[in-house]
Amino acid sequence: MTGLVGQATAATTTAQPASSSSASRTVSATTSPSMSPPVSPSASLPGEQAPPAAGAATPELSQSPKHTESTKTVAKPKGRTGPAGSLLVTGTKGVALTFDDGPDPDYTPVLLKMLAKEQVKATFCLVGTQARRHPDLVKKIAEGGHSFCNHSWNHDLKLGKRSHRQIRADLERTNAAIRAAVPDAEIRYMRAPGGNFTPALVDISAELGMRSIYWKVDPRDWEHKTESASGHRDKIIRIVKRGTKPGAIVLSHDYAQPDTIAAYRTLLPWLNKRFDLVALT
Repeated sequence: MTGLVGQATAATTTAQPASSSSASRTVSATTSPSMSPPVSPSASLPGEQAPPAAGAATPELSQSPKHTESTKTVAKPKGRTGPAGSLLVTGTKGVALTFDDGPDPDYTPVLLKMLAKEQVKATFCLVGTQARRHPDLVKKIAEGGHSFCNHSWNHDLKLGKRSHRQIRADLERTNAAIRAAVPDAEIRYMRAPGGNFTPALVDISAELGMRSIYWKVDPRDWEHKTESASGHRDKIIRIVKRGTKPGAIVLSHDYAQPDTIAAYRTLLPWLNKRFDLVALT
């Protein structure tokens, strides 16, 4: 994933779409951020339980804790940058679909098939613990030509407020887990859990070669209130259709969100007919 499409306050490189024979394209910048050497995915962070030893049983997804999103309502950012200079838009007319919190063994494979059918490339913001549990799915994401984004090790909503050493260790550990499955993976983006960006998190990510991405469209697909499954699906469809404009970064979740997957059965062909859908590269 080469530079972002868009401009941050600390970076002014203009991205250009790369040519592709498929209906969807990737977007690249003229400069590539430097990549730091990965750390071992088995290393423990301060205050965190060490991962199971080699040969030990790996917990299944159903045993994994639910990822909690920030429940506070954030004022909708305007312009081209979000919190702490994170990026809201692609910088071109291309629309970027981004999927967070996976990979999920139940829903990521379904989504990948849907994307392949529509010849659409997307960006997957992976959580390190999920990448370690499901390296086969990390490989399938790469094989599909999609982009990787670092979404922290275990979706720590307070990551940006931790020490610089802890932030760096968390991000490096997540990158290492992705590269354990795909050794040559390019990880040029980071999204803060819950969108809780801080200047320290953005700066350290940049030092590791990753630009920080927020979003322009958020259907809050993780937030289930009193509506039925079909009502929740319809809400996602309505918000994405209404909010998506050229250049938008669209936030959704493939982890434990069956209604989101159902919504994208309708959204993918609809969006693909109206926009140039691009992966952030």
